[in-house]
Amino acid sequence: MAIEHAIPGQVVDVGPLGSRLAEHRSTALFKSTDLEVMRLVLPAGASLPPHKVSGEITIQCIEGRIDVSAGGRSHRLHAGQLLYLSGDAVHGVRAIDDASALVTVALRK
Repeated sequence: MAIEHAIPGQVVDVGPLGSRLAEHRSTALFKSTDLEVMRLVLPAGASLPPHKVSGEITIQCIEGRIDVSAGGRSHRLHAGQLLYLSGDAVHGVRAIDDASALVTVALRK
């Protein structure tokens, strides 16, 4: 089954999921030639192993708390905080609480 992505001009709700967080999964909201945006949903204690992508990244914590490891440092993000990472930065993500985040990746051609 193909994942439905947002189309240009479509409004997408990225607000906190609140009590519905446990029933949601991470999803790609859209992907274009130059940009990909995803909602990352992680239960407390879950993590993404260290990895990298070639383009710049932003990670904006929507709810809960997450730790992002990058460049030998740990960055704890709370709801409303955003972290920018340069392209090719090796990074991992771990949820401190049940959390969701908006992840934006600039795609390099």
